[in-house]
Amino acid sequence: MSKILIFLEQREGKIKRSSFECLGVSKKISSELNAELLAVTIGDDIENINVVSKYGASKVFHYKNKDLSNYSTTAYSEIVSDLAKEISADYVFFSSTSLGKDIAPHVAAKIDAGLVVDCTKLKIDNGEIIATRPIYAGKALIDVKLNSEKKVYSLRPNVFKAESMENGQPPEVVVKEVESPNLANRVLEIKKSEGKLDVAEADIIVSGGRGLKTPENFHLVEELAEVLGGAVGASRAVVDAGWRPHREQIGQTGKTVSPLLYIACGISGAIQHLAGMSSSKYIVAVNKDKDAPIFNIADYGITGDVFEILPELIEEIRKIKLQ
Repeated sequence: MSKILIFLEQREGKIKRSSFECLGVSKKISSELNAELLAVTIGDDIENINVVSKYGASKVFHYKNKDLSNYSTTAYSEIVSDLAKEISADYVFFSSTSLGKDIAPHVAAKIDAGLVVDCTKLKIDNGEIIATRPIYAGKALIDVKLNSEKKVYSLRPNVFKAESMENGQPPEVVVKEVESPNLANRVLEIKKSEGKLDVAEADIIVSGGRGLKTPENFHLVEELAEVLGGAVGASRAVVDAGWRPHREQIGQTGKTVSPLLYIACGISGAIQHLAGMSSSKYIVAVNKDKDAPIFNIADYGITGDVFEILPELIEEIRKIKLQ
């Protein structure tokens, strides 16, 4: 029987939702390939490790050490690759988060595996995984089949469903104490804005561009995001101008997102920006230029001044929420 190994990313002792998305799609893949589904997580105490059983994993390897609470490229990649060799994993899956994008190539190199990154679709054809991923800054899609003996995939967050089972049996948790992890490089501290959602995992994103004219006007984007319960995003132009922090940048050189709803305010729609958000389920564009490229991919478009439209939109949404 072949084996699939899923890397479960944790933050502050809690497995991230994107990892459960990996588990959800891998459960379907394992059924079609008649493969055993295993998982691995690295850190200190993991509070929701038993929930993994609801997503089909039969065994979870927990490599534990307080110094591994934060990410280390050297330690994490060595642990995952050594485990993959030990259990003879045929497939290794990661979520294509910032961490996943870093560790996946290292693991692939260490186990001599082929690698497909940022997958948006997986299917089985004649017993082989066919992965679909965007190319040319999202202007086209390509189907990829790896011919290597070992195979590594990273999956775009918010694309696959984290489908759980009602009556999953508790997984076998194998705790392995790591005495001397290779911490040649590691994250020392993670700082985040309190109360602000990460755009990479948000279901709703409201983004602003140069059409807002000044950084002070970004309060309109922030207010709309707040009433919708979403995250604030930004185009590269405003990040380069110093208006917004890089963690909010969406696009080819920023973060790739796939929310249920993406609202672009004053963003023209350069191809580099579209590459980071074109896979959103619903796209709403607000721009005074009726010929702006963003309208070519928008599901709903509003041609007009953001300074007139956004305040009215915020007010109407607040009225609806009070009903």
